Amino acid sequence: MTFIFDDNLRGGVSERLARFEREARAGDGLKHAAVAITLVPDETEAAFLLTRRAPKLNAHAGQWALPGGRIDKGETPVEAALRELSEEVALDLPPSQVLGLLDDYPTRSGYLITPVVVWAPDLAPMRPNEAEVASIHKIALGELVRPDSPVFLTIPESERPVIRLLIGEDHIHAPTAALLYQFAEVGLRARHTRVSDLEQPVWAWG
Repeated sequence: MTFIFDDNLRGGVSERLARFEREARAGDGLKHAAVAITLVPDETEAAFLLTRRAPKLNAHAGQWALPGGRIDKGETPVEAALRELSEEVALDLPPSQVLGLLDDYPTRSGYLITPVVVWAPDLAPMRPNEAEVASIHKIALGELVRPDSPVFLTIPESERPVIRLLIGEDHIHAPTAALLYQFAEVGLRARHTRVSDLEQPVWAWG
């Protein structure tokens, strides 16, 4: 399936997110973070941004990631997501380009992540912050609605299913996979889907 980056897509995603009653969590004892699910143009279709984390980072080096990070004191999730988007990939976007929010997702490593869906029509300024980002990738939205993805795995360490999202010839796991899966379900397919019961692989628990 191909999604066209136009006003119809923006309006449809915004409307579906507005109708969705997202779950906000208190997150007692968790560090609060926000990530940007950033919708962008790519030649003839719509895409979203994924980054490869810089190889010298202390945590999760080299992994696929959405732009994002810790919410600073006094910040809202929207403010944090937009700040991190600017710091990591040099896209400075106003709050008017935010289409909506998805469920808060608690991670095994002690974070509560708020996904913020953002519309970014102009990629001319985009460049990676080399201290944090090794590379930036535009992934077609159609990858999120593939018939062979996601895959749900069982592990002996948890009763919850581990989600694996297929992207091109690669794959990603939760939390990123869970957030993108919910975006596809809610923002693209208009389904009322929760993802807090989706597990991360054991290597991501630390």
